Amino acid sequence: MLSFMTFFPLAGAVAVALLPRAREAWARWLALAVSLVVLACALALFAAYDRDGAQFQFVDAHTWISSEVAPFTVRYLLGVDGLSLPLVVLTAFLATVAVLVSWNIELRPREYFAWLLVLETSLLGVFSSLDLVLFFLFFELELLPMYFLISIWGTGRRVYSAWKYVLFTFFGSAFMLVGILALGFAAGTFDMRELQEMGPLREAVVPAAVIFAFLMVAFGIKLPVVPLHTWLPDAHTDAPTAVSVILAGVLLKMGGYGILRLCFSILPDVARDASLFLAAFAALSILYGALVTLMQQDLKRLIAYSSVSHMGYVLLGASALGTVGLTGAAMQMFTHGLITGLLFVMVGLVYDRTHTRAIPELSGLAHRMPYVATVMAIAGLASLGLPSLAGFVSEMTVFLGTFPQHQLLTVLGVMGVLLAAGYILWMVQRVFWGEPSPRWQGIGDAVAWWERVPTLALVAVILLVGIYPAVVMDLFERGVLPIASRLG
Repeated sequence: MLSFMTFFPLAGAVAVALLPRAREAWARWLALAVSLVVLACALALFAAYDRDGAQFQFVDAHTWISSEVAPFTVRYLLGVDGLSLPLVVLTAFLATVAVLVSWNIELRPREYFAWLLVLETSLLGVFSSLDLVLFFLFFELELLPMYFLISIWGTGRRVYSAWKYVLFTFFGSAFMLVGILALGFAAGTFDMRELQEMGPLREAVVPAAVIFAFLMVAFGIKLPVVPLHTWLPDAHTDAPTAVSVILAGVLLKMGGYGILRLCFSILPDVARDASLFLAAFAALSILYGALVTLMQQDLKRLIAYSSVSHMGYVLLGASALGTVGLTGAAMQMFTHGLITGLLFVMVGLVYDRTHTRAIPELSGLAHRMPYVATVMAIAGLASLGLPSLAGFVSEMTVFLGTFPQHQLLTVLGVMGVLLAAGYILWMVQRVFWGEPSPRWQGIGDAVAWWERVPTLALVAVILLVGIYPAVVMDLFERGVLPIASRLG
């Protein structure tokens, strides 16, 4: 089933692209059907995962590249554990949301939905791969659909932003490829399961610390960590709404997942030595991202910079190297995907009606858009960490896990929460509860089913995880336990 759900969107993309021009309107329905099938498969795997069984389950393994003279074998190897399975579910869920919020796409819908489905395959492959070479291929595959989705269907400086995203990712991928090849050749295998069981790396062509640094550059760009973050605001601002949802909700998590799965699992000795260094960069990202967010006058750029701040908590929790901190980091990836995905959906609904994202031009929208205002307020409160909403659970777990190791840097991280309350509440007040502007007298609320269904689904999951976090936290804890034991 794991292979089926990974490649089914790719097959769906081919079917969508081959639709005759007279049936172009079917593209959105076909894309929705494909994404719903994948979501159903992901939920079935989530329910069927044996939390007391083997670490990696639903494994699909086949020899891919082998040679009698080569000292290694590359395998087609898929499988999930407690760390990757919730991210697979998150990807399938947000891909369905992305299809729904793209329902009114008029420009070349066949190509648009085809690229969206290709993007889903690449993301599912990243979180499912257990072979380093296969992981790298899926990691790179997402560049192609992201480039076209931003450069064709984006706004503003869309071509510039698309190229900036591609170049930053290519730069990081070059480092990652060197690190992966050095690991594989030194260990004689690219199997992540075998690599995480080996001892200290001593026979690599480059030192283990250099391999760790190369991988951290690649994943730090994706996370993103300051100062490797500058591609993110441009890509978010100029991307269409659905792509912003996927970018913030899933693509950034590739960075955090890579740090935990490769850097910490395979090179734990170097991770222990780099703990304080990583925590310092995390605190810098949290505070810098929050301070810059306070200065933003564009709704999308505001949420983009807030993502820089909030993803810093992933690195902060990971830097603690313990079970609690690692669980918090994994939870932060999951909850941030839900919350920021919802925020970008709501910004898209505002932009569709007002055709502006400039905060000074938006005022009193709650009088015309009560549903949008209500959901935006819920998403904002979840983002700033209000108890009973998903954001609180993950951030509190990060702080509890990190404080015993890095007291001062944890306190600086807590200050990021205070700044988040400032920029979120200020933004909501200015946009929705300011003086009503006559300019927006004729706009309407979000009433279409394809607008309300994804937003209500996101709110429901945010509430569920906030009230009953064990629904995913227990699985994440099981997933990070082997990593924590390696780091201990």
